[in-house]
Amino acid sequence: MVDIVSEHESEKTVEIVLKTIGPAPPSRLRVPSSIKVRDLRRLIASNGHLPIDNLSLILRGTALCDLKNGDDVRMQLNDGDSLIVAVKPKPPVKDGHDNDDDDEDLKFQLPQSSSRWKKKLYSFLHDKLKLPDIILMVIFTLSLKAWVLIIMWFILAPVAHRWDLGPLYILATGFCLILFNLGKRKAGDSSAYSIFNEDFRELPGTLNADRFDRDIRAGQF
Repeated sequence: MVDIVSEHESEKTVEIVLKTIGPAPPSRLRVPSSIKVRDLRRLIASNGHLPIDNLSLILRGTALCDLKNGDDVRMQLNDGDSLIVAVKPKPPVKDGHDNDDDDEDLKFQLPQSSSRWKKKLYSFLHDKLKLPDIILMVIFTLSLKAWVLIIMWFILAPVAHRWDLGPLYILATGFCLILFNLGKRKAGDSSAYSIFNEDFRELPGTLNADRFDRDIRAGQF
């Protein structure tokens, strides 16, 4: 705690009121007026001997988070601000699979190595526009090349409609999607379709009419 306070000695300090949920009476704590949420949480936990990992802070009806889009959150406090302090209970141990794990998999988190403009765009779309995580996942997963192709497709679509080529445009789009997603085989790999292999070689264990006929003639059925 001493290290954090000495770090902000030259800055203005304010006195805040801590209202801990439970039987404990309200207390006061002097902290720097401009401070990171991470440091504020550490000061409060040290002052009240509370577990920092389960400590939840609420200011003006908003829960405080240490990080936002990978960056430390810094807040401005005023003299006399009232801060609600709550210690979250540890969740009970559950046997088997929990549905919460599936929900966590659906939540999209921007990688820490993302550029600053991506973090700002994510913050605008997630916090301001309130877009669902599945849409954010699609937006930030696609590469720049894919976005250029999508924009070009929407630009050319009205032109194709004007020339009465809409159905052909859709069919050509479908064929292009199939061709570009076929993938590439490594040297020596065989295709599951014998027509694409040298000498029409089939994969071991492939069941076809000729093999079925040979097994019948050999008395294996």
